[in-house]
Amino acid sequence: MNGTLNKVMLIGHLGDDVKMHYFEGGNCIGRFPLATNEVYINKQTNEKIASTEWHNLVVRNKAAEICEKYLSKGDKIYIEGRIKSRQWQAEDGTTKYTTEIQVTEFTFLTTKKEVEGIKMPQNLEAKTATFEAPNTATPENDLPF
Repeated sequence: MNGTLNKVMLIGHLGDDVKMHYFEGGNCIGRFPLATNEVYINKQTNEKIASTEWHNLVVRNKAAEICEKYLSKGDKIYIEGRIKSRQWQAEDGTTKYTTEIQVTEFTFLTTKKEVEGIKMPQNLEAKTATFEAPNTATPENDLPF
């Protein structure tokens, strides 16, 4: 290990629907804003203060397609990923900068489809962008002795 770590974990609400961008060769990315909220009490005024932080999220390929299909504005999601900054030249010649969260794993916490009474299929309720190892458990009737 080289002594560095770039890992982000967020739970928040989508600020907009997933916007998809498709490329030649079949690859795609999905982009959406995620809002995280912080509420605290100002000790001097005893006033309740609410603060919202916005994060630009990017998901790729199959994960992007899953997010587009099942998520919409207002849904709550847990994500893991890494921070990535990039720059580009705008049409007017100025240099633009942005910081994004490159999503590597996600779990749907609540979706509007669930709230409206349309239950998602069981195998998609906790869909993540990573793959799990197959179940290699020994059958009950196959005792090792």
